[in-house]
Amino acid sequence: MKLSFHGAAGTVTGSCHLVEAAGRRILIDCGLLQGSRELEHENADPFGFDAAAIDCVLLTHAHLDHCGRLPLLIKRGFHGEIIATAPTRELTRLVLLDSARLQEEEARRRSRHRRRHGQEVQEQPLYTLPEALNGLDAFGKPARYNEPVALGPGLRATFHEAGHILGSASIALEVRENGTARTVVFSGDLGGAGHPLLNPPAPPAQADIVVMESTYGDRMHRSYADSIAEFYAAITDTFARGGNVLIPAFALERAQELLFAIHAGVAQGKLQRSVQVFLDSPMAISATEIFARYPEDCGPAIRDLVRGGEDPFHVPGLHFTHDASESMEINRIVGGAIIMAGSGMCTGGRIRHHLRHNLWRSDASVVFVGFAAAGTLARKIIDGARSVSIFDEDIPVRARVHTINGFSGHADQQELLAWHGAIGGVGRTFLVHGEPGAMQTLAGKLPPGTVETPRLHQAFEV
Repeated sequence: MKLSFHGAAGTVTGSCHLVEAAGRRILIDCGLLQGSRELEHENADPFGFDAAAIDCVLLTHAHLDHCGRLPLLIKRGFHGEIIATAPTRELTRLVLLDSARLQEEEARRRSRHRRRHGQEVQEQPLYTLPEALNGLDAFGKPARYNEPVALGPGLRATFHEAGHILGSASIALEVRENGTARTVVFSGDLGGAGHPLLNPPAPPAQADIVVMESTYGDRMHRSYADSIAEFYAAITDTFARGGNVLIPAFALERAQELLFAIHAGVAQGKLQRSVQVFLDSPMAISATEIFARYPEDCGPAIRDLVRGGEDPFHVPGLHFTHDASESMEINRIVGGAIIMAGSGMCTGGRIRHHLRHNLWRSDASVVFVGFAAAGTLARKIIDGARSVSIFDEDIPVRARVHTINGFSGHADQQELLAWHGAIGGVGRTFLVHGEPGAMQTLAGKLPPGTVETPRLHQAFEV
């Protein structure tokens, strides 16, 4: 069996791993690189393998850094099947169509910029909306948790709950060839315990090889209870100063978790019923509707509310803003609003417009509730930049900046170690999806054995 790494190797984005075994080539995820402009340009580079030779793709979840290059894979010759859970399939449709729209808009913007400088070269998007739609036809019958899926002679895959976003999975790939049987487990992105939105991760019982994410391999999160208290305090303090609360929120899972937290805060009297909340993200709005269709895949608190006829994401002052014109109207509000908009790392989307109108205000607050990769606008603000460039305009950072990592959809160091420790028989571990420091710290805390931190396109005989 051969294992090679074509993304998320020494970095946190672009997950893409290839298994060659039993005469088949199985790809685990095919994600987009996100972060600096230079990194994003690498999305058009060769995959490091022949797309036409891939037999099937096993998709762990619907985040862009795990599914975002699937249309490009098909564009370059892939004709196989994509296997994922039913919620992942629905959410991936949202993500890829939104990604294609952004790719087309960015290509048009860059083309205009070139023309202004006397260059006639027409920029091309990584993939178009029709190409993204074509990619959705490759999805096969949905996988169900804990039910093996046959991939061919000597190969089967089992999806296990990962607790990261709705439908997310860790995947155990069982391989039988040359008279031996081995299991390699791909963690995907792992969630933590104690979050009400989803069930906690359920690791497989046994594996010979583990490929594990390491996003927060060097740190611990605050408890969920403390994070909720800090979240409510940030809102109350900002409103007392007369400003708005901006939340760069990931459309999948984080936006829904925050809506549930605000719903609970109003119900418990910790937030005023009159609080005005703007969910300014068409994708997050659609994702929230998908969550409501899969209560059985959510945590007990959500399931119980839905079964009791209550909408766990409803807030009396909640506004869904679909159109760009509605989004622009929000910027007339100078105080007393919670504005949630994508993207979570501020790499695009409507949040950049809201930052442009609020970041310079000392009465405003920006609340970050997720990971921000190096080079992103979010990371620059978190790291204390005094000014940032938004739409080619220098904006001073005067708003209060809060980083509340207890909402993170990623497991912290202790939770990663607990997940790994619950799997019996592990002889070799590959750490991916993490910055070098996080990987090295986590590697030092894993049990004795072989721990690898692969480089991009590095291959291993296992």
